[in-house]
Amino acid sequence: MQMSGIPFATTDWARIEATQHPGETGIAYWHTQLFGEIRVRMVEYSPGYLADHWCIKGHILLCVEGELDTELQDGRKFTLKPGMSYQVADNDAPHRSSTTVGAKLFIVD
Repeated sequence: MQMSGIPFATTDWARIEATQHPGETGIAYWHTQLFGEIRVRMVEYSPGYLADHWCIKGHILLCVEGELDTELQDGRKFTLKPGMSYQVADNDAPHRSSTTVGAKLFIVD
């Protein structure tokens, strides 16, 4: 990944307006910044959230709070707790997220 044209700046995520993205159940709240082709988000999943699709987008994802369950389309399952991350390339492993207790994530894609 080539990162260019991004001047140094800080982000107060509480000041970035959230957009709502309903799942099959629950809601995801995205606080999003775009830097050219790089999308950076702080995402909050409500308790009981289940994604409504299999995602093929690549991400670097860090669990900040709560607990996130990620299921791969091939049947493998992973649980992230605060301080844990995953990374996946575009079109590599279709995945979907869920959480019973809610989660807050920092995501770069």
